[in-house]
Amino acid sequence: MTPTRRDALRLMGLGAVVAAGAPGCSLLTGTPQPQLLASTAPLPKPYAVPLPVPEVAEPVRGAGGVDYYELTERAAEAELLPGLRTPIWGYGGTFPGPTIRASRGRRTVVKLVNQLGEPTVLHLHGGHTPPESDGYPTDLVAPGASREYVFPLDQRAATLWYHDHRMDYTGPQVWRGLAGMFLVRDPEEEALPLPSGERDLPLLICDRSFAADGTLLYPGLEGRPGVREAYMGGVLGDVILVNGAPWPELRVARARYRLRLCNASNARVYELATGGPMIRIAGDGGLLAAPRTVDRIRLAPGERAEVVVDFAAYKIGQHVELRNLAGEDAQGRVMRFAVERDEADDSAVPGRLSTVEALDPARATVTRDFEFTSGSMHGGTGWLINGRPFDAGRMEARPKLGDIEVWRLTSDVAHPVHLHLDHFQMLSVNGERPAGPPEWKDTVELRDAQTVEIVTRFTDYRGRYVLHCHNLEHEDMAMMAAFEVV
Repeated sequence: MTPTRRDALRLMGLGAVVAAGAPGCSLLTGTPQPQLLASTAPLPKPYAVPLPVPEVAEPVRGAGGVDYYELTERAAEAELLPGLRTPIWGYGGTFPGPTIRASRGRRTVVKLVNQLGEPTVLHLHGGHTPPESDGYPTDLVAPGASREYVFPLDQRAATLWYHDHRMDYTGPQVWRGLAGMFLVRDPEEEALPLPSGERDLPLLICDRSFAADGTLLYPGLEGRPGVREAYMGGVLGDVILVNGAPWPELRVARARYRLRLCNASNARVYELATGGPMIRIAGDGGLLAAPRTVDRIRLAPGERAEVVVDFAAYKIGQHVELRNLAGEDAQGRVMRFAVERDEADDSAVPGRLSTVEALDPARATVTRDFEFTSGSMHGGTGWLINGRPFDAGRMEARPKLGDIEVWRLTSDVAHPVHLHLDHFQMLSVNGERPAGPPEWKDTVELRDAQTVEIVTRFTDYRGRYVLHCHNLEHEDMAMMAAFEVV
């Protein structure tokens, strides 16, 4: 029997009210803020560890235009910090899981085998997916059981990722390692002369904290009852991992590299910069219409971006740091590139990348409001949408298949909001239209006391989906709303 949210809160020690001015709260609003967990393990010096590249998963079979994969979730140990063994939960026993490279329109079936001691749910973040395969948070795969997820991939080429999505437990289960990259390609993208092969790099970025023996620290995992309530604003780690390695270094040629950046952290926002120009070519939902030269990329939890960096602008022997301008001290570093050799490079970034359809908000059939706030829940404090905690059986909206809708999202504090099923386009931020042509997104960062309008259209599939905060501690404490496409 699936536990109720009241049961989950009681079991996880989340019943106490967090008062204004208490640890983890804003002194101005009394609203809980993300809190840093300090590691007690010996940490390596930055850039002392080489960047690992996750293994690319191979289909177990292919038949009739369908590729079949198998992901086995199991407990394992990984050397995340040099010289220490860290117990993890991993797809295939690795942190992160293997990268799946798939093709648009080629049906991909992923069989999830749960060899863990807890239920899990698989969600393809950014996937245009039938409801039965979307990873609804109560569609649990029990320990010892398996389930097939069918991904038709009738969508643009894009950098997606997959992760656990179990109701009330997404935060700790992703923290333990249940995440991996999922890359979709299509003929339009493949026709472009962008960097490829070893110069096309998936970079899954997350933060973690470690005990002295290498064990992952997370509120509640240490067996101290009630500790988690102080972290309801979100959990921040003090070690930045890229593809599972702490502050790694990659040796590169004087050539262009395509960096697929994914913020897989529970609550940390990154503002990524190299100190030089980066050419942004894609976001959550795939290629932009045209490249944009930027000096920084801001990514809230769940967001992705693709950039091209031309290391030919540097001399052999130089180092290029990828830094986090939103972090301090060690959390201000992410990884380093060491320019070490010359190499032929026939890649380029063309002036036109793709055609991006602009949704017309004037054709919207309805405008809906969603307010993201903290508030009273089950005798304690939680995170609410429109004043209510998540109820898996209550539909907050019933959009019609094929209709265009405008959704107005309003925050109290920062919330990265993720919409399942279909991508959307930004219309306004606090009433002002964002700069540049439209692009497709599936996650948007609401900053403190901010209103963002998005326009979307639900296509192909009827059924139930969710809208939620992708600060995973907020999500686990009820900041999710179900909707049904009819």
